[in-house]
Amino acid sequence: MTARIAIVGAGEVGAATAYALLRGSLYSELLLVDVKPEKRDGQVRDLSDACCAEDSTTRVRAGTVKEAGECDIVVITAGSKRTRGETSLQLIERNTAILERIIDSMRPFRSDLILIVVSHPVDVLTTLAQKLSGLPKSQVIGSGTFLDTVRLRRMLADKYEIAPGPINAYVLGEHGDSQFVAWSHASIDGVPIDEAVPPREFSREALADECKREGQRIVDTKGAIAFGIASVVASICAAVLFDRRDVRPVSHFQPELGCCVSMPVVLGRHGVVKPLPLPLSAEEKAKLAESATVVREATQKLLGP
Repeated sequence: MTARIAIVGAGEVGAATAYALLRGSLYSELLLVDVKPEKRDGQVRDLSDACCAEDSTTRVRAGTVKEAGECDIVVITAGSKRTRGETSLQLIERNTAILERIIDSMRPFRSDLILIVVSHPVDVLTTLAQKLSGLPKSQVIGSGTFLDTVRLRRMLADKYEIAPGPINAYVLGEHGDSQFVAWSHASIDGVPIDEAVPPREFSREALADECKREGQRIVDTKGAIAFGIASVVASICAAVLFDRRDVRPVSHFQPELGCCVSMPVVLGRHGVVKPLPLPLSAEEKAKLAESATVVREATQKLLGP
């Protein structure tokens, strides 16, 4: 396929994403962009070896931010980690400044460019990316709670010793402390989860909390999350470029909430094709509103009055 994807940020997440994308020779070219040329070039050489070993026809090369703006998809993984004594707001401010520089340097964008934000905090930065870029709202997507949803389905599958495929359950809202599981729509092979698995057999609250904390546990043990998020991003890219109309819980702008949080959408060549109607319970609606408030307030602090 003659499609070009640029990954801005050649750290662990960016490199793992590039590797996930080059497998299968689905795209013609992957561009790696980073403020540290030596690191970027090292990743390009390493990934080029992987391409050769797997007989992949995808070309991996170093690129510039300006070139990224001319690609079909730009994946932003660049960002800073929290330093000792730094507050969450200070970290957000630093990552916002990085995002602003990237977006400004990419102009002018291709009119049909799809922007995928992975950097933390993903919902705030996706909201800002939409405002700063001026791209159509449907073309700016955050990885959101897609990986959390994958984890939830994996945990349910492990708990009940079944394959994860038949499990349909979503983690929604902010990717963070206010995320929630939409238990009202959870099912196993079409059977409502209350019927398939009686509530007395497991604690929903405990499982949702375990899912929420899983990312931090991975970071605490190995320093960063790479393979899971890379696979999620590769799935989003394939859904977009092949116009697959897959349903995915990703962060996207929702006018009634005034910011980007995760709800299921149909993904296609132009990004978000349409939202998937998902009637929530009253409690779940309240949790979604709470998530949106967290993201909206953080975004307003950064944008100022």
